[in-house]
Amino acid sequence: MFKLFKNLSKKDRLYIVICLILIVFQVWLELKMPDYMSEITRLVQTEGSKMKDIVEQGIYMLLCAGGSLASAVVVGYFAAQVASSFSATVRSKIFRKIQEFGIQEMKKFQTSSLITRTTNDVNQVEMLIGMGLQVMAKAPIMAVWAILKILNKGVEWSILTAVCVIVLLATVGTLMAIVLPKFSLVQKLIDKINGVTRENLTGIRVIRAFNAEKYQANRFEKVNNDLTNLQMFNQRCLSVMMPVMNLVMHSLTLGIYIIGAILINNAGMLDKLTLFSNMVVFSSYGMQVIMSFLMLALIFMMWPRSEVSAKRINEILDEEIAIKNGNFKGNTKETGTIEFKNVSFKYPDADEYLLEGISFKAKKGETIAFIGSTGSGKSTLINLIPRFYDATSGEVLVDGVNVKEYDETFLHNKIGYISQKAIMFTGTVKENVAYGNNGKKEPTDSEIKKAIEVAQGTEFVEKMTDKYDSHIARGGTNISGGQKQRLSIARAIARNPEIYIFDDSFSALDYKTDATLRKELKKYTKDATSVIVAQRIGTIINADQIIVLDKGHCVGIGTHKELLKNCKVYKEIALSQLSKEELENA
Repeated sequence: MFKLFKNLSKKDRLYIVICLILIVFQVWLELKMPDYMSEITRLVQTEGSKMKDIVEQGIYMLLCAGGSLASAVVVGYFAAQVASSFSATVRSKIFRKIQEFGIQEMKKFQTSSLITRTTNDVNQVEMLIGMGLQVMAKAPIMAVWAILKILNKGVEWSILTAVCVIVLLATVGTLMAIVLPKFSLVQKLIDKINGVTRENLTGIRVIRAFNAEKYQANRFEKVNNDLTNLQMFNQRCLSVMMPVMNLVMHSLTLGIYIIGAILINNAGMLDKLTLFSNMVVFSSYGMQVIMSFLMLALIFMMWPRSEVSAKRINEILDEEIAIKNGNFKGNTKETGTIEFKNVSFKYPDADEYLLEGISFKAKKGETIAFIGSTGSGKSTLINLIPRFYDATSGEVLVDGVNVKEYDETFLHNKIGYISQKAIMFTGTVKENVAYGNNGKKEPTDSEIKKAIEVAQGTEFVEKMTDKYDSHIARGGTNISGGQKQRLSIARAIARNPEIYIFDDSFSALDYKTDATLRKELKKYTKDATSVIVAQRIGTIINADQIIVLDKGHCVGIGTHKELLKNCKVYKEIALSQLSKEELENA
């Protein structure tokens, strides 16, 4: 928790100091009021007292109350400022940290958990800071100050107050021991609810197609009931707190007056007034002591869950990023080249290598393609180029420089990446195509239109209501898979990169559109290097180099015709898709 407080800014810390000063002033004013009340009691009981003296003491009490109220308002304002500023800073740091995560780190944290940590967990800590500044600082100051004030007012009353405080502390300690371990489970169950809800929303079409609404409802019901039952247990335990508090407070008041009545009854006439005055003062200060511990109890109810949330937040902020950013941003001797030197790769938590001993070089303007059976490592291999993963051994060079030496932004500006799954963002067609920063000037409208034209998307975009300004829903749910893929390709074209990476990016296109697109793409990107992963022979048949992968090993490199003669695996794949006549005429 305290580690997380390092995120407080200098301005926030100044506000905290102001709050502490005002809280001390507020406590002083509140503890002065019983003194004035005691004086009023003495004046009322004393013959010959003047009304103006009683009124004067009453005015002092009102001024103390007004000053305390004003201080409380200012403290509340500054506490809200500190809590809001803190949560904004922490959320921003969490977001930026997640942006730095590689695929390896993203596998460690579920998306639903990251959402919970960014929202619910930060809210828990924010609430603690907001309440803590107003209560946590005030309670101990008031408790200590009030105890010092009543030490000389009566041993019997002091003992009674001490007993009440011990009962309170024992109750709070017992409840915290029972409830504290449960709060970490609460946050994990919230993660699960977010996960099930997210799956239900993203997979709604499949759920409906398989009539699985009831199954999904039961899944949600189970997680929801688990959370509800756990929260009910926690709240039942904590509900014991308030009745105990009220019982202790009223018992203390009653006890003070019973003891006071006995003491006054047994005292002489001269001491009765002093004892009565002390009893009134002690009852006020005794209540202040109990209220202080009551406020601390409220914080103790919030602290455990906030502590759990703080740990979950720190897990993200302290996560070690596996892929370290380089600092190379200079000019290179080569342009548009990709070279793999004896590259092997395995996932951090895996025992076996997914890729072994891969070596090849693609020159500027060449098209290099990868083909192989499912699970042969094609997508993993090309993900080593933009450093979504780092090679376990060997070197991956772009323009003759090891990718590990590059500044990631500089490296990514050389690359136009089209993912296996076409991703669309909420916005317009134009905004999706011009997405991101390419390290150059922003694409003009004519360049965007040209990119869409090359990607064979002009026809369907022109038919949309607002054409290039038409709205694209989140995830591109208002356009087809093929349309998403073409806009995704147009996005890469608009960057005008040195290297294009197509990760099975033509799979949703029909053969005619695929062929036309590749023909136009070849013309438009003749000076760029293209890396293609594909399942169709037709998509890669004209590539300058085709690399055949089988179980993570390179089993063939060459042109289409060379591989038909020399590579058994490639020939099997080709014959499974095309006839001998079609292959011979290709």
